[in-house]
Amino acid sequence: MIARIILLLILTIVLSDLYVDMHYLRHRIKYTWWKRLLWWTPGLLMLVFSVAMSFTRNFAPDDISLLYWYLFLLGLLVIPKALYAVCSFLGWRICRWRKKRINWGNLIGLVLAFYSLFVLIYGSTVGFSRLEVKHLHYTFDDLPAAFDGYKIVQFSDIHVGSYTVSRRAIFDRAIDSINAQHADAIVFTGDLQNIRPHELYPVMGRLSQLKAKDGVFSVLGNHDYSFYTRKDDPAVRAASEREVVSRERQMGWDLLLNEHRSIRRGNDQIVIAGMENLGESRPNISPDYPMRGDVKKTLQGVDPQSFVVMLQHEPWPWRHVILPERKVQLTLSGHTHGGQITFFGLSPMGMLKGEWSGEYREGNSILYVSKGLGGVIPLRFGATGEIVVITLSSKKKK
Repeated sequence: MIARIILLLILTIVLSDLYVDMHYLRHRIKYTWWKRLLWWTPGLLMLVFSVAMSFTRNFAPDDISLLYWYLFLLGLLVIPKALYAVCSFLGWRICRWRKKRINWGNLIGLVLAFYSLFVLIYGSTVGFSRLEVKHLHYTFDDLPAAFDGYKIVQFSDIHVGSYTVSRRAIFDRAIDSINAQHADAIVFTGDLQNIRPHELYPVMGRLSQLKAKDGVFSVLGNHDYSFYTRKDDPAVRAASEREVVSRERQMGWDLLLNEHRSIRRGNDQIVIAGMENLGESRPNISPDYPMRGDVKKTLQGVDPQSFVVMLQHEPWPWRHVILPERKVQLTLSGHTHGGQITFFGLSPMGMLKGEWSGEYREGNSILYVSKGLGGVIPLRFGATGEIVVITLSSKKKK
């Protein structure tokens, strides 16, 4: 991951420190050599750390705590200085152009620098530990009467490798909250691990405690295919993928790989279907990005008039693949983490993605994109982790 942007990181670290050194510090009368060394030392250490991280073979190092510490230090030591330097430089250029003396860019840069520190510290502590239980009620004219009031609990993107010992209480609280909803069905919409299946070992016992009347259904997310270990031997990657599948089933989850299950109440039934991962074409990432979803195979043999709840990790296929192919009343997705960092409900992801967080409707079809619970990077700001409780209704409530 770091190797892709190493040049940008080097320029950001060096130019930010150089700008502050040249424009401010060297003009101080007592800016001695040891003070200059003190100023440059954090940047030089981050430079060395960045170069070292760029040599990681895969998306992230095997010891993912190294990535956590690197990104935390980047947010602590580099980003605030970069924000200040950019604002100050732009303000300086405007002053030269308009022949003004007061550089308001300095003030704006200081505000943004301190705000970025607040986002980092709050997001990695309080923000990541927060949990919202969101209740939704959806009414469908074609929901069988026997399923009126049927309760589905969705959770997504738990990324268990991010729940180190110090964060295990957050994980346990999420599991207890899911069970406390007394669901008819629990569904997990992908990204159980970060990088490798060994992350599951410490938490399998807790995950196997998830219980619902009709069971726990799941699909794989892009991280669950061990795609981010793509520099490993292909046989090792394939074994890792098989292990994730095996572990989910060992926990008692009904993992759906382009499959469906029928749930019956007397003579009525609904279908819970699970597509494998399918996203936008991503040749810029890798030709072996997991693109295995097959809606025809997933719904093969399903009556076109059936009520279908579709599980698909990425939201993109809902509009571009699922709706053009079949009538699916409710699709549940994750993947986006709700942007993970948002400001006043806005996120850069919202400008890049069509459906990225919350509820979307197209005719009589609904998509809900969960913010998920975790993340490869344990930091959330303005995108609180969530458990979604969906109650289905077959008639209008008065």
